[in-house]
Amino acid sequence: MEKKYFSHPTAIIDNGCSIGKGTKIWHFSHIMSDCKINENCNIGQNVVISPGVVLGRNVKVQNNVSVYTGVVCEEDVFLGPSMVFTNITNPRSAVVRRGKYETTLVKKGATIGANATIVCGHNIGEYSFIGAGAVVTKEVPDFALVVGNPAKQIGWMSKYGHRLKFDKKGVAVCPESKEKYFFKNGTVKIFLK
Repeated sequence: MEKKYFSHPTAIIDNGCSIGKGTKIWHFSHIMSDCKINENCNIGQNVVISPGVVLGRNVKVQNNVSVYTGVVCEEDVFLGPSMVFTNITNPRSAVVRRGKYETTLVKKGATIGANATIVCGHNIGEYSFIGAGAVVTKEVPDFALVVGNPAKQIGWMSKYGHRLKFDKKGVAVCPESKEKYFFKNGTVKIFLK
């Protein structure tokens, strides 16, 4: 049976993983057993996808990223170059905590910038935007823009990745898509037609 994805000859793909149609896996990457990579993903060079990881449709993993056991990315997630996930809160070399990995859920459309660190056990909200170099130590709300170490929220982002500017009525319009967003009770919602 012909494979329906592309893998560079230097990539290592273990038995028992599932890789969707149209996915591309580049130089020196390692796809480990029991992970699930859905359709149309792009796995950059020198990437490790650990056992049990799930990548939704159209996830982009840039160069030098390790996606460790416990991480689940929904569709359309962007993982920037050299960003870092952890999967144990209190690692020690001499203490074996295998099987006690914490879950990190990266929700649909989220972007995690280059060199950012995501401390395990915290959900990353839909269409949120984690700035380059940020260190995330708590939950990130949907559409939130967070930066710094530790990461702090400084604004809100549209689905198209533009900073939202809310008027006195709590309404913002994405300059690219023209979609309307509403800010109420500390959360942002998109106006559904």
